[in-house]
Amino acid sequence: MGDTVVLRYFKRGRPSGVMPTRLIAAEGGPVLWLAPGTIVGWPAVDGRPIGDVRAAERYEQAWGVIERPWAGDGILIVGLPGRAHSIWLFWEAGVFAGWYVNLEQPWRETSLGFDTTDHLLDVTIDPDRSWRWKDEDDLAEAVELGVFTPEQAGEFRAEGERAIERVEAWGAPFDEGWELWRPDPAWPLPSVPEGWDRL
Repeated sequence: MGDTVVLRYFKRGRPSGVMPTRLIAAEGGPVLWLAPGTIVGWPAVDGRPIGDVRAAERYEQAWGVIERPWAGDGILIVGLPGRAHSIWLFWEAGVFAGWYVNLEQPWRETSLGFDTTDHLLDVTIDPDRSWRWKDEDDLAEAVELGVFTPEQAGEFRAEGERAIERVEAWGAPFDEGWELWRPDPAWPLPSVPEGWDRL
């Protein structure tokens, strides 16, 4: 445990984002810690973070990567082998703030860590276990622009619905107590390895 694991996100067959993390647990699937202040590579268009770019412009222009420190309290990422999503846990000012179902391709293991592609649609879950869809408009725009097909969008939503069923039944990993976990403040920050953007 404690090894650096690099989580890379792809778009159009090329790496478009990178997060160096610390491996916290491996049994049953990797659990990764993205510490606050870690330098991450974030997708960008003309030097602007992708979240600040209109949907149509995102898919008409080439993506680059900008590096910046991860803000906030950090994220614990629970990988789920074979499933098209991972579970992210967030804290704000040291207080657990909720879970996030990040819909994405099943993780592919690499020499650096894992590769995946984001599916835009997500589910947020509050500490009281209430949930809601996130970024439905972004996925709809991507379908209109031909980035994803309507059939793919339907598959993404079905995957989210399966995750919601686990939330409502309070099954793994939601019932595993990860929200009580805390990192060792003495851990050094991992860094992005050279050549992370090579295929």
